[in-house]
This record gives sequence, structure tokens and C-alpha cells, in this order.
Amino acid sequence: MASFPLSVNEKLIARARAVGELLAPTSPFDKKCGRENWTVAFAPDGSYFAWSQGHRIVKLVPWSQCLTNFLLHSTKNAANSASTRLSRQNSDSSQRNKPCEHIIDCGDIVWSLAFGSSVPEKQSRCVNIEWHRFKFGQEQLLLATGLNNGRIKIWDVYTGKLLLNLMDHTEVVRDVTFAPDGSLLLVSASRDKTLRVWDLKDDGMLSVHLKRTGETRGYSLLIADSTGGGSNIGVIEVFLWDMDKYSMIRKLEGHHNDVVACEFSPDGALLATASYDTRVYVWDPYVGVILMEFGHLFPPPTPIFAGGANDRWVRSVSFSHDGLHIASLADDK
Repeated sequence: MASFPLSVNEKLIARARAVGELLAPTSPFDKKCGRENWTVAFAPDGSYFAWSQGHRIVKLVPWSQCLTNFLLHSTKNAANSASTRLSRQNSDSSQRNKPCEHIIDCGDIVWSLAFGSSVPEKQSRCVNIEWHRFKFGQEQLLLATGLNNGRIKIWDVYTGKLLLNLMDHTEVVRDVTFAPDGSLLLVSASRDKTLRVWDLKDDGMLSVHLKRTGETRGYSLLIADSTGGGSNIGVIEVFLWDMDKYSMIRKLEGHHNDVVACEFSPDGALLATASYDTRVYVWDPYVGVILMEFGHLFPPPTPIFAGGANDRWVRSVSFSHDGLHIASLADDK
């Protein structure tokens, strides 16, 4: 069983509190449709924080800059520490890879985000490759964006350049995630009831196509697959999958509305799930136990209200690279 890293005091996690708030700028197209902030993501090395701002826009912000802008005293100390760590990292990198703020227009509403970085010794799953359009070196940091029209666009984080445009899904791409081993395998989940595995080192070739069956709606996949049921009220389940055999390991039960996002902590010890029931649960996925609960509505709603419209639907959740912070994004603005 996975355990907490030595730097983490698990007794303090239950007392976690919000450290800051980011707000999207006012848009001239001030309509509900298109303004949705669907998703957030941390870069695996802690260099960037990404969030969708509505109207096709993704903003990439250096995480140290976020911490510096937050006003809580304890967070300023964390920002100084983060800035020191990033400075050490950047001193060993080229100037091209220095984190700076970016705005990316993805061409359609952005439903999902994922960062991925390459490891040179991790080869493509396709062994007969003789030619590549892109060379994924040690300095490469990618951002995958899942769009409303079913496309997945792959971007170079440092330059903002579009690298790949993956077009096999036929409906909204609700979640994307990279394998954590640096192989640049990408998994996507769509409302077309399919899960797809892409090999980006093979120019984005489709490796595996899994067809979803039944009446469930695929929202999020990160080895954990969060799936909303057909009714508004009831137990909503999260499924844990073995991605070698593509078989289900166990179900996690506890949410009262659609579970639309999930993410493992960097060390794999914790699983965070976000739901329309206004809550974020943090689980021990190895035994299926809820360890803590964070809410966007206080006091928390009863199941009858949590299971319906409550103006506090939590739409996305993400761990920071060190596992000490969780970012959540909800309809409470």
C-alpha cells in the first residue's frame, strides 16, 4: 500500500483551508454559454497552473506567481519556498523553459486539461517507428486540452505552439490524462461512451479504443473513472480500473450527485473526487475509505439538495505537484 511522503504530516491534511481565489476576467461575450470554467490542472513539476476561463481560453500561470498573489501570510512563506525551488530548477534549464504567463485560444469550449512531460528513455509503444514529426526531449512540457467538438489539442507549454490535433472522438472530451511514467501515453474519456489511449511519441496514434456500454455517462478517467447515474438522487460511484488488463478493481461509493472529476495525488496514496453534490472527497483508494471532505457550501446540503441543482456544482479538482494543495473549481464563481 502506498504511504505519505516523509515531508507530509497526514494529521494536518484534514485541517487544510483555502489559500486563494482566481477569477476569470470579464468578457465582452457575457453569456452563460461559453463562460464556463470547467477544469484546472497542475504541471507535474510544479512550474505551471492551468485553468479554463471560458470562451475557448486557457490561461497558463506560473504556480509561484499564484502563491505570491495570494494574501495569506502562510501562503507567502510557501510562495518564497516555491520560488526558491523553481529558481534552482530554472538555473539548470534553458531560458526558453523559464515559466511565464500564457493565454491559449483552443478554438472551442475547453472541458478538460492535462499536463504531460517526456522522459527520453521511455520509448513509444510502437516499436517499428522510423520517422517522427516531433522530438520529445527532456525539456518538453505538454498541455492536452479536451474540447467540446470532440477534438484533443496538444500544446507546447513554453511556446504556446499547437503540436497535435487528435480527432477520433465524436462528442465532448470530458477528461484527459497522461501516464505518469513520462511515456506520453494519453488517455481520454468522452461522452461518445468511449475511452481512448493515444501514443504521442508515435505522432498521436490511437493505441486502444474502449467502448463504454450501458446508460452511464463517462465524465472523467484517471485510472479512476467517475461515472454519474441516470437519476438525480442516489449513490454515485467511482470505478477504479486496472489499465493493463482494462478490468475494474473496485467501486467507491459516497457522493450524492454526478462525480465529474477525479485525480490521484502525485505519490498515488490519495484520490480526490469532485461532484455536483458541492463536495470534494479525498479517499484512500486502496481500501475505499473517505479520509476527508471539502465543501463549497456550508453547512453542507442534505442529500435531497445535494442531488439536484444547488448553484455549487464542483466541476474539477487537481493536486499540486507536492500533494500539499488541492485546487477545486465550482459554479459558485
